Order: sequence, then C-alpha cells, then structure tokens
Amino acid sequence: MLHLCGSTPVILAGGMGTRLRRVVADRPKPLALVAGKPFITYLLEQLLLAGFKKAVIASGYLGGQFREHFGECYQTLKLHYSQEPMPLGTGGALRYALPHVTHSLLLVLNGDSFCDINFQSILEFHLQKQARITLAAVKVPDVGRYGSIEMSPHGEITHFVEKGAHVGAGYINAGVYLLERSVIEVLGPNAAFSLEREVLCTHNNGTMFSF
Repeated sequence: MLHLCGSTPVILAGGMGTRLRRVVADRPKPLALVAGKPFITYLLEQLLLAGFKKAVIASGYLGGQFREHFGECYQTLKLHYSQEPMPLGTGGALRYALPHVTHSLLLVLNGDSFCDINFQSILEFHLQKQARITLAAVKVPDVGRYGSIEMSPHGEITHFVEKGAHVGAGYINAGVYLLERSVIEVLGPNAAFSLEREVLCTHNNGTMFSF
C-alpha cells in the first residue's frame, strides 16, 4: 500500500497575519505562542507522529525567524526552508518551494490551522477518486465566520465563498491538501496565485475529503 511518509510535506507559513498584528507584531503568525509554544510546533509534532522524516516550511513575512527558532530540525524531523522573495499567495509559495520536494504527491498544510486528520485516509480517498487535487474539509453548524466551499453535483469543488456571505451549516476548508506535483509544476515559478481559487476551483478533478 502506498504511504506518504517517504514524501516531504510543505507547511504554508507565509501569511502576513494582519488580523493578529496588534497582539503578534514581532513574528510570523505560525510562531505565535499557544499554550507556551509556537503554534507551528503542533503541526511539526503531528508530522512526526505520522512517521514523516522531513518537512518544508514555506515562509514569507519575517520568514527568517523560523530557521532562527528551529534550526535544521525539530526533534528528528529534518527541516528545509523556502522563503518567497515577495508575496506569492498560497499557490505561488508552494510552487516556489518545489525544489525542496521530490515526491510526485504533495501533502500541504496551512501553517495557521490544525486538523486532527489521518493522512493515510486522505491518501486512500485521493487514490480511490483518481483525483489530482484533494482538499480536506470539515462540516460546521455555521459557515458565516469561516467562509465555505461550494461543490458541483459530482462533488468537485467549484467555489470558495468569503466569510459572512453565507450562513448556516456547510463545509469549510480544513487547510490540508493532497495534490499531484504536476498540477503545480507547470505553473510559473515566481507567479503569485491562490492555491484555493486559481488551482482548486479551476481544476476539473479536484475533490473534497470530509472528516
């Protein structure tokens, strides 16, 4: 059975964190302290527990602080760093980080959210659906404060709705993606674009894994 543990997950940690700027002005948002340790630490520990050996932190704003804090590894997890030269969006940041990744399947995590998800389950779903992109999503009672996901009758992701536009129960982006390397590799290495809106929503084989 195919496993992801031999691959190199990418953590997207390049956001400006504008909404937290008043309380976390001196560091990137994923380095904000939660229960006494940087938030991104919880993601690194999750990857360790899942059996991964290395990971890439794709940073931007104040990105040098990640290397300063963690150095070359976190416990036994070897760390690589990709710091975008300008804001490239979630898709552009992933494309910029590709030289650090050799596996044909990319596991991507948002650096500012944590989901207790079984990575092997999303892989099996991805292979079963013969998808090129799979997004993990979670159903919530009210999507108003998060934004939501719209799907076609066939279960393909068609649109990301901004927070406040819809209310009531629905699915929201859980910040975990599995995609074929070729989907990102063909795009310009220094182009700024959104992984959600300009890749997922325009790709005719993107699926949603709910948990």
